Amino acid sequence: MSVQETLKGSYGSSRSGSIWYRDRASAATDTLVSGLPQGAYRINAAYLAARTDPGGTVARAFPAATDSFGIMTTTAARTLWLRTEPLHAVVYFDDECRKLGKAMGLRGFWMGYFPTRLAPLGPVGPAVAEAVLGVFAPGMLARALPAAWEIVSPGEALDWRARYTADALRRVLPDADEVAAAVAGPLGAVVADAPALARPLFAANRELCGRRADPVEELWQLVTCLREFRGDAHVAVLADHELDAPEALVLAAATGRVPGEGMRMDRGWTEEEWADAGERLRSRGLLDTRGAVTDRGREERERIEEATDRLAARLLRPLAEGQLEALLGALAEPARRLRKAGIPPEINPIGLPQGH
Repeated sequence: MSVQETLKGSYGSSRSGSIWYRDRASAATDTLVSGLPQGAYRINAAYLAARTDPGGTVARAFPAATDSFGIMTTTAARTLWLRTEPLHAVVYFDDECRKLGKAMGLRGFWMGYFPTRLAPLGPVGPAVAEAVLGVFAPGMLARALPAAWEIVSPGEALDWRARYTADALRRVLPDADEVAAAVAGPLGAVVADAPALARPLFAANRELCGRRADPVEELWQLVTCLREFRGDAHVAVLADHELDAPEALVLAAATGRVPGEGMRMDRGWTEEEWADAGERLRSRGLLDTRGAVTDRGREERERIEEATDRLAARLLRPLAEGQLEALLGALAEPARRLRKAGIPPEINPIGLPQGH
């Protein structure tokens, strides 16, 4: 039986989204930095070492076996994320998609990021955006919203992102239509079966499924639903662990999961706010006096990832074991090629570990 036949199963026909340390001199002109794509950032040496040493920070944070894609993973839910996130991430890291905001008449990457990410919810304001996104500073959001909606409507933003992401996938994956035909059935079943309760971005994105005639636009929408399902779960876990937005980012940076200074700037937090978050983490025993993560802090971060995996595993319920294995297998090569094309880059703000 072919992979596509295995994936199709009982579903019938397939159904029709130092970040790094930015060099200040080049930031103003958004020129190439260290050979990375436009809008990329420099990486500090300590962070790079943490990400590339298999016995270092990342290995301790994610004790696991290595799957066939070469990525350390602990669960099938984590593997599903590792293999669908690159398809979604073209919206952030493809060179043409990075120009999406400007194409819509907006000013800069972030002015375009918020309406394209939040458009499924409608013309929301900064307070709602702060709550559902979970990591951005209120002031940064207030500078973009609601002003962006005066230039582009949510419906227009959705059309723009659908076209740009499908074009991006086809550029990197010439067989994107075949990939879509192979995986749309099981992905659609997963999305349809997943609970929407307390998952606002997932619920809003699911409403958009099945509306696109272009199969690659639909593929991107389906993997975006999975991405937002996991993201909604992650924000809920952070809240449950009583970590506010800057605290969550500081702790993630301290464990080597994401770069620190670039994350602070790109999420809109001031140096004072960042330092205050570090002090609060120190008072809880999660960081030491030098700002390094403690054993307790590392264990806390591991528990957060494990809880996120556990909640995201609900996505897998409608798939039989063979169908899940076939789906993950069919996604492995597209994910590998996207990673090779730098989507996302090896060092990234998403926390996606290196693929090879």
